Amino acid sequence: MDIKLINIGFGNMVAANRIVAIVSPESAPIKRIIQESRERGTLIDATYGRRTRAVIIVDSLHLILSAVQPETVAHRLNSKETANNDPEE
Repeated sequence: MDIKLINIGFGNMVAANRIVAIVSPESAPIKRIIQESRERGTLIDATYGRRTRAVIIVDSLHLILSAVQPETVAHRLNSKETANNDPEE
């Protein structure tokens, strides 16, 4: 099994096949989910002190905070999938 890693900023990587959702942290429900995850100990802060711009939800119900825009992470994810599904390989 080939693991594909996606850069989520500052050299941090996430396994692409584990990502369930990439959302913006602006809404009240997402802020509540972040707080609950922090209390449960399942929050991973990969922002390096920067402003949180994307919340990545993985299949283990961990939340990963990233300083990269959700669109950028999604684009990187789609680029990796397209490159890895290339029929010439």
